[in-house]
Amino acid sequence: MIQKVNFRTLDLNLLRVFDEVMAERSLTRAAHNLALSQPAVSNALRRLRVLLDDELVRRSGYGVEPTPYALQLWPAVREALQRLRESLAPGPFEPARAQDAFVLAMADATASKVIPGLVAILDAEAPGVTLRVLPLTTRDPRPLLDGGGVDLAIGYFPGVLAELGATHLQEQVPRFLWRRLYHGRYVVAMRRGHPLAQAPLTLDAYCAARHLLVSFSGRPFGFVDEALAALSRRRRIVLTVNQFFTAGQVVASSDLLTVLPQHFLSATGHAEALATQPLPLPVPPVHVDMLWHRGTEGSAAQRWLRAAVQRAVAAAGLEARDA
Repeated sequence: MIQKVNFRTLDLNLLRVFDEVMAERSLTRAAHNLALSQPAVSNALRRLRVLLDDELVRRSGYGVEPTPYALQLWPAVREALQRLRESLAPGPFEPARAQDAFVLAMADATASKVIPGLVAILDAEAPGVTLRVLPLTTRDPRPLLDGGGVDLAIGYFPGVLAELGATHLQEQVPRFLWRRLYHGRYVVAMRRGHPLAQAPLTLDAYCAARHLLVSFSGRPFGFVDEALAALSRRRRIVLTVNQFFTAGQVVASSDLLTVLPQHFLSATGHAEALATQPLPLPVPPVHVDMLWHRGTEGSAAQRWLRAAVQRAVAAAGLEARDA
């Protein structure tokens, strides 16, 4: 049973330690980041454990694992600390003098479209800023954003946006915000000499072919399979990969078919060797959005990053239009 905490006597430094330990999942790294000794971090955690009547973290391998209560508490603590930092040190963000490091999560094909323009912006305006791009392996990046390890996620998140819309309808304040970057349509890709490239592609021919599925999660069942199931049809998937580049390379040298967003064809590195056909069944268009935590909304640096991403997308000719 979590006891009620007297906020007036709560040492806010304990929350700073808690936030850092949760972010790093390591007492040693948290101590280094906070310029404290490891015993000091351990002592702060002990005091917070007593106050909250919860173990908060347990040792696991080379680091620590949070308890369910710690996972529930952390987003609110992190957001509150972020707002406090912004209030105490507002000031404008000066790109030319900034030394910030941003972490973005996106798929390889998305990165091939967004990152070149973003690097050009950094070179021209913010040479001291650094970027780290993590592979996006999920359609729900909210845990990454909740943990503070990622500043911005860019990709196709239909389920997340549906939930956020429902939250707005319930007049609740969502923890995540989003903005549409660009949209396009899916096509069937195959090698240029493929027999199915020579005539309009029928649903029967599509289902009879052998298929490659691009799945970030590794799950061998995608949105096309869901659309086929609604028509009481199915296709045979013989290979599942998690990168568009790999998909293009395999399809260009085999008789497999794959489904890709049309604007991602160039990211495969094999666009000249590929032919495309319209999908012979209706599927929703692909939308590429950026998603971020509400706790970063007031940060001038984060606002600059989001604006820079939009400018990079526009420079790539993808802004708000079908590819």
